[in-house]
Amino acid sequence: MTTIIELETERLYLRQWQASDFKPFAELNADASVMAYFPNRLTHVESDAMAMRCQALIAERGWGFWAVELKAAHDFIGFVGLHIPSANLPFSPCVEIGWRLAVRYWRQGYATEAAQAALTVGFQRLNLPEIVAFTALHNTRSRAVMQRLGMIEQPTTFLHPDLNPTHVLAEHCWFKLSNPNLTH
Repeated sequence: MTTIIELETERLYLRQWQASDFKPFAELNADASVMAYFPNRLTHVESDAMAMRCQALIAERGWGFWAVELKAAHDFIGFVGLHIPSANLPFSPCVEIGWRLAVRYWRQGYATEAAQAALTVGFQRLNLPEIVAFTALHNTRSRAVMQRLGMIEQPTTFLHPDLNPTHVLAEHCWFKLSNPNLTH
């Protein structure tokens, strides 16, 4: 049986998904501001399917895109975690770090705090050699989080293979961070 990794930071729990997370997750995925750098907002059905997939991957591997809960209020605020992308990216195979938080929780350091905990798990518990992050070129908020995490922006951009090359969001930048615990 797989041991499910759950994390705690000063202000947050990163945990397995619960049924009560699905409704606020659907609201988050329907928000135009949250989804500004994704091709589409998600329907409730699409959002539930994504949450169930996140839940199943955590159950299978022990880690993934964890549900993030604010300790003080026990509110679900979004997800943060590690994932193996299915898209054939120029730097595949890889493990990415990603996040998606409800707007009212932006600009409070939650994404950085949770992502730092996820990086620690990736490097110390999973012994990953490196972790990548990528986003649409103009997503300055996510890029700023990547920089705060100490990730290094790579000199080349790429066209996301799941988007039409002419799509406004097709061009992506990517960052990586090598495991400081591994000697090269």
